[in-house]
Amino acid sequence: MELKPTARKPNRLSLFIFIAMLLGIGLGTLIHETSTAKASAKFAADIKFLTVIFLNLVKVIIAPLVFSTLVVGIFKLGDGKAIGRIGGKTIAWFLAASLVSLALGALLVNVFQPGTHLHLSVLPDQNSTVPLPPSDISFQSFVTHAFPSSIVDAMATNMILQIVVFSIFFGMAAAAVGEPAMPIIRGLDALARIMLTMTGYIMNFAPLAAFGSMAATLAILGPEVLVTFGKFILEFYIALLVLWAVLFAGGGLFLRKRIVQLIRFILDPTLLALTTASSEAAFPQLITQLEAFGCEEKIVSFVLPLGYSFNLDGSMIYMTFGSLFIAQAYGVHLSFAQQLTMLLFLMLSSKGMAGVPRAALVVITAIVPVFHIPVEGVGLILGIDQLLDMGRSGTNVIGNSIATAVVCKWENALAAPLAQVRARLKPATAPVMAEGIK
Repeated sequence: MELKPTARKPNRLSLFIFIAMLLGIGLGTLIHETSTAKASAKFAADIKFLTVIFLNLVKVIIAPLVFSTLVVGIFKLGDGKAIGRIGGKTIAWFLAASLVSLALGALLVNVFQPGTHLHLSVLPDQNSTVPLPPSDISFQSFVTHAFPSSIVDAMATNMILQIVVFSIFFGMAAAAVGEPAMPIIRGLDALARIMLTMTGYIMNFAPLAAFGSMAATLAILGPEVLVTFGKFILEFYIALLVLWAVLFAGGGLFLRKRIVQLIRFILDPTLLALTTASSEAAFPQLITQLEAFGCEEKIVSFVLPLGYSFNLDGSMIYMTFGSLFIAQAYGVHLSFAQQLTMLLFLMLSSKGMAGVPRAALVVITAIVPVFHIPVEGVGLILGIDQLLDMGRSGTNVIGNSIATAVVCKWENALAAPLAQVRARLKPATAPVMAEGIK
C-alpha cells in the first residue's frame, strides 16, 4: 500500500515536465514561424530566464550538497581500506562504462554514416559569428585544475572536481581524527538534509524550466533544424538508446530484476536532465531517489559525486559520434587503427572534462586536428549542440545511477526500496522513520 503514494508523486512531476516540454516546443515553433530572426532571438533570450532561474537555484545548493554528503559518506566508510576498496570498484566501473560508450559511438557512426551525404569541400564556419570552443585541454591542465588553491573559490564557481578532491581529503582527515570530529560531521549531516529538503522546493519549478528551455531552443532553431540535421540528430539519439540498453543490461547482470525498479526511481531526474540539458540539475534529486531505491547513504555520497566528475557516458558517446561525423562530412577516411587511436586519445582527454564549459565540444575541437580533420567542422554541430546536450545530460544521469546501484550491490549495501521498508514497519514506528528521511 505504501508504494502507491510514492509512485504517484514522481509520475506527476514527470507528467508536468513532459507537458511543459511539449508546450515549449509548440510556442517556440510558433514564434519562429511568425516572427523575424531578430524577434525570435529576443523572445528566446527573454523566455530563457525561466530556465536560468531554475538552474541557478540548483547550482546554489550543488557545492554545499556535494561537500556535506561526500565528507559524511567518507567518514561513515571509516578506514582508508574501505575507501580504497569502494573507490577501486567505482573507478573500474567508470573505466569500463567509458570504454563501452566510446566504442559504441564509433561503431554506430560507422554503421549509420550520418555525415557522408553532406560532401563538404569548403569550411562551414567562415561566416559564423559563433566562436569555436577553445581547445587548450591537456593532461597537465586537468591535473592542475583538479587541486584547488582555494576551496572558497571552488565552491563559489561550482568546480565540482575541485570540491570532490577537497572533500575526499577532508573526509579522510575527519575519519582519522574520529570522535572529536563528530560535531562537524553532525553539522554537515544536518546541512545535507537541509539541502535535500530545499531540493524538494526547487523541483516545483522544473516544469517551468523545461518550458523555457524548449521554447527558447525552438524559437531560434525552428523545426527546420530537424530536417537539415535530422539524420544526425535521429541517429545520435538511436545511439543513445542503444547505450541505455547496454548500460541497463550491464547493470541488470548485478541488480537482476531490481534494474526495472531502478528505472522507475530515476525517471524524474533523467527527464529533468533531458529537458534542461543539465545533469547538474538532476544531482540533488538523484541522491534522494537512489537512497529511496535502497542504496546506502554513505555509498551514494561517495560514488555519485565522483561519477559527475569521471563517469560522463553521454559525453563519451557524443565525442566519438561527433568527431567521426565531421570526418565523414569532409570525406576524411580513417582506418580502423586510426579510429582505435582516436578512441584512446578521447579516453585520455575526456578525463579533463570536469568543470570545463561545453566540455565535449572542447575535447572534439582538441582532437580532430590530430587526425587531419578540419577543426572548423565543429561548427556543423555547434548550432544543434543544445538539442544534443539534452541527450548527453540524460545519459550521464542514467550511467551514474547504474554505477552507484551496482557498487552498492557489490558492497552488500543495497536494501529494499524505502516504500517497502516503511510498509513493513509497525504503525507506531512508521511516522518516526518517515519524518527522519524527508
